[in-house]
Amino acid sequence: HLAARFFGSLSSRPPEPAEEQWAVSQLLPGELDLWQRMSNQDRRHSAIVARRFAAARPQATRAEIAGALLHDVGKIECGLGTWGRVAATAFGRRGRRFTLYHDHEQIGADLAHAAGSEPETVELIAERGPAFATLHECDRA
Repeated sequence: HLAARFFGSLSSRPPEPAEEQWAVSQLLPGELDLWQRMSNQDRRHSAIVARRFAAARPQATRAEIAGALLHDVGKIECGLGTWGRVAATAFGRRGRRFTLYHDHEQIGADLAHAAGSEPETVELIAERGPAFATLHECDRA
């Protein structure tokens, strides 16, 4: 899945308009602000993962879908582009930015909490809760 994610991240095109519209319809105002801070590559990826998640978990709530859309939002704090993320993945927690990259789940959960997300959303971003196994599978597909 990392190879596919890498090649997908080489394009900076935004999500397709229909995907963007769907994502916007799933997010609270504060969540939308966070999602729009994400790079085009991350927003495209998050929409794909969230669509897979919604298909795999038909009973998913809006809050869970928001968690799927924001599962990588914490990466905005590390400021790493594609090659920096590759290096962080390869070399681990070396320095502040690589450490932030590796801690993106908790950072994202904290950002979502501060933005007014529901507990279910925050929990899913932090890789916890009953829907996390489904999200994890959808992220790795």
